[in-house]
Amino acid sequence: MGDDRVSAKILAVDDIPQNLRLLDAVLTPQGYTVVTAGTGEDALVKVLSEKPDLILLDIMLPGIDGYEVCRRLRADPATSYLPVVMLTASEMAEKVKAIEAGADDFVPKPFDAQELLARVRSLLRIKMYHETVEKQRDELAGWTRTLEARVSEQVDELERLGRLRRFLSPQIADLVVSQGAEQLLDGHRREITVAFCDLRGFTAFSDGADPEEALGVLRAYHAAMGELIFKHEGTLEHFAGDGIMTFFNDPISVPDAPLRAIRMAVAMRSRFDELAAGWRRKGYDLGFGVGIALGYATLGRIGFEGRFDYGAVGRVVILASRLSAEAKAGQILLSQRVHAAVEDGVEAEPVGGLALKGFQRPENAFNVLALKEAVAP
Repeated sequence: MGDDRVSAKILAVDDIPQNLRLLDAVLTPQGYTVVTAGTGEDALVKVLSEKPDLILLDIMLPGIDGYEVCRRLRADPATSYLPVVMLTASEMAEKVKAIEAGADDFVPKPFDAQELLARVRSLLRIKMYHETVEKQRDELAGWTRTLEARVSEQVDELERLGRLRRFLSPQIADLVVSQGAEQLLDGHRREITVAFCDLRGFTAFSDGADPEEALGVLRAYHAAMGELIFKHEGTLEHFAGDGIMTFFNDPISVPDAPLRAIRMAVAMRSRFDELAAGWRRKGYDLGFGVGIALGYATLGRIGFEGRFDYGAVGRVVILASRLSAEAKAGQILLSQRVHAAVEDGVEAEPVGGLALKGFQRPENAFNVLALKEAVAP
């Protein structure tokens, strides 16, 4: 599939022609190649002949049903990692059976087009990562005999790091693994500093831009911001389109979490200005805003077997998100607790009490103007 996700081929399996036409109408405009099958047997044949990157699989099919198709795919080493999304009637029993059969995800029928596309994109990214790992594994297998013992040790370490590097900076993931402290990822409560950032005007831009242009902007933005998250040793909770959530002081404790989050945000703002200068020459009018909050949250692995993330839940997460949504282009909004924690190290101006969605009282916020020279990184 390569780096260009819109070149992916998707096999849609449903015995109702109008459902297949609807799936084609949703997927083809996004650049995906859609092939179809009307029965479970036909689907297994198409998997061999068409070699799809992902399968959208209805459960109720003539002949063998979707569960059996999925089980056969998982039993074959050649297709055991092929992403499968089950189309269900949203009943819990169907969802449980879909997971037990080996489905990677499921979408209720009738489906929401945006939800379907989001799940397809997510699973295609995972498939791309898996193919990259497989390619690297093949390269490792070609090393000389004298290096085989060393290669085996490195592969074992990579497998342990695979779950961590998805949401931790590389140096933190290395530390967790070297200390044998993966239990840090279990559920616990801790004070953290949360930073949300996203683009201003991206929705309007993506509505008018070609998909390739919008994707190019996101890739450049994610690459630049991701580099700074790792540099400042933040824990990446998730990317959601143009939105990014990062937190500090978990799973590795840091003594200066609020200030570290602000340093990262200031560096992000400067890096964004460099990107925006090039985008403006192309006619892209985009801005950048950040919200930062400090407080206690419950943290740990969330999800289900085969699909885990590491996340934070609590008021502090919501407050940072709301501040980010409220921030104007170029603003880094701090909650009152964050400002009190870094007042001697940051130049900031009060913006007054903000009426934020979901909060009963106005929240005092401060806009970061600059880091004071004494604490500049």
